[in-house]
Amino acid sequence: MIPPPESTPLPRSFFDRPVLEVAPDLLGRTLVRRTDDGPMALRLTEVEAYAGPLDPGSHAYRGRTDRNAVMFGPPGHAYVYFTYGMWHCMNIVCGPEGNPSGILLRGGDVIEGADLARERRVTSRRPHDLAQGPARLATALDIDRALNGADLCPDDPAGSPFRVLAGTPPDPAAVRTGPRTGVGGDGAAHPWRFWIDGDPTVSPYRAHAPRRRATGRAKGVERNA
Repeated sequence: MIPPPESTPLPRSFFDRPVLEVAPDLLGRTLVRRTDDGPMALRLTEVEAYAGPLDPGSHAYRGRTDRNAVMFGPPGHAYVYFTYGMWHCMNIVCGPEGNPSGILLRGGDVIEGADLARERRVTSRRPHDLAQGPARLATALDIDRALNGADLCPDDPAGSPFRVLAGTPPDPAAVRTGPRTGVGGDGAAHPWRFWIDGDPTVSPYRAHAPRRRATGRAKGVERNA
């Protein structure tokens, strides 16, 4: 039986493109998450692009480290990081191997497994805020550093925690772009956040607010991916 087009897994070649091509094209795609408690699925509604060594906002701007090593690998893998000592966030690596670009998954609509998401997001008040923001998204889908490097384009989907399906992309006229949330310094003005206009699962935009050290001096750049 031939699966319907929206259920077709995206091939690795989809992610092996420049990050600013892939990011808006991810909107409306379906992220499938296989957990021990059952399957989950999320329709992506908001993402941000990070362009590695060309981008002061990227974790890879200053080169390879143990933390960001997955970004330098082949496309179509998950880069998961821990931030603020509290939250995990998930990115999808894209572009050719050795070119550390990534797309932060900022928001989405939980279309399967909402009951599981609610168990993990006990402070959620409405269905649309279950995965409204990158930390909420990771929490709802039970994503942590153990999934760093997971393959989103596996030969054997049954053995992978993730897949990305073709889903239902929005009308191009509904795609909006603007500055990335919480990015300061030289990367603040890049209009590399993409979202579906009017979708309630899109997170509110917040400009960069410098975190202050104990001495009171502000940090320069907040890097997100």
